[in-house]
Amino acid sequence: MKIATFNIQNLFHRHWELIKINRTKNATDWISELDTLLRKPLKNTADNERINSLSFLLGFDKTADNPYAILKRQGGELHFKGRVTENTTKASFLTDWQGWLKLGNRPIHEKAVFSKGYMIAETYPDILILQEVEDRASLMEFNSEVLPLLKITPYQEVMVFETNDARGLGMGIMLKAGYHLSGFKNHVHDLDDEGFALFDVDCQEYSIVTPKGDAIWVLNNQFSAEENQRKKQAEKVAERYLQLREEGNNLIVVCGTLNDVSYSHCLAPLLRETNLVDVSKHKCFHTDSDNGSSGTYFSLGAYRMGVNIKQQDYLLLSPSLFENIRKAGMNRQGTWPERKPNWRLYPSIASKHHAASEHPLIWGETT
Repeated sequence: MKIATFNIQNLFHRHWELIKINRTKNATDWISELDTLLRKPLKNTADNERINSLSFLLGFDKTADNPYAILKRQGGELHFKGRVTENTTKASFLTDWQGWLKLGNRPIHEKAVFSKGYMIAETYPDILILQEVEDRASLMEFNSEVLPLLKITPYQEVMVFETNDARGLGMGIMLKAGYHLSGFKNHVHDLDDEGFALFDVDCQEYSIVTPKGDAIWVLNNQFSAEENQRKKQAEKVAERYLQLREEGNNLIVVCGTLNDVSYSHCLAPLLRETNLVDVSKHKCFHTDSDNGSSGTYFSLGAYRMGVNIKQQDYLLLSPSLFENIRKAGMNRQGTWPERKPNWRLYPSIASKHHAASEHPLIWGETT
């Protein structure tokens, strides 16, 4: 059985925030602070003044005074309609479009779509766990239209579940024939001590039955970029993992984008206070080495030595699964290196716009 986790960062359309310029550390902190303030149900005068200051610092005040368009919220999404002064006909297939358009998404380059396919096809796991998927229709189309072009059989079961992500991105799972999703649970309604949503994205639980009849539990995660919230999320996932163990479940996978390095205190509840083991610590774990003289220090291939200073994505296994690993690795040939060091890429990738994702695909295969 081969299982993999991959933050695919959308299939065909990507939110504009993901096609972003590099922000300074200050801007990132301001965005995080502003997000926290906006989520407060009751705001005092100091909070409102700080919101105004942060809005100015982030450039939100740079708007035109003249009416340009009408915005409205529809189905949980923001839609746009150009402002016109003269009478116009209704939108129809016979007239020029004057209707509503959904904002926020940009088409992904065709080469980037196929880069995603290359990464999946090269590993072709039996169980593929995904983060940041726009919707099930897109994943179904990717499965039935793109993957066959890469000479692999489409997955039998394809599911995407909604999350708390403000961009509308979900989490997904793809299963080969013989594997069956028998149960699902989310944590979108879990609250922290302050009454806010604990997961700004989600922790999703999948119960999977293998062709041999074994039951495997997968906890698919995407943790917060904010430090304190990230630790709370790790504590909750660790608690849920221990509950599953107490219930007699021995085949458990905790995976996803945890948004921190393995030696951080935020991930300690998962990595040091449970018996979960990072698949990258297995002696058979393999990935290409970095190129250049700086590769030794920055190498993502240094996972096994625990010195990777860029790690965000994890495939954590319960002891029963880890002990039966016979092969494992990481595919980052579709991941564009923003800075040195460099690594081997697919020949079709000539710029970051052709890249599959900012995240590698991590996999493990058991006996």
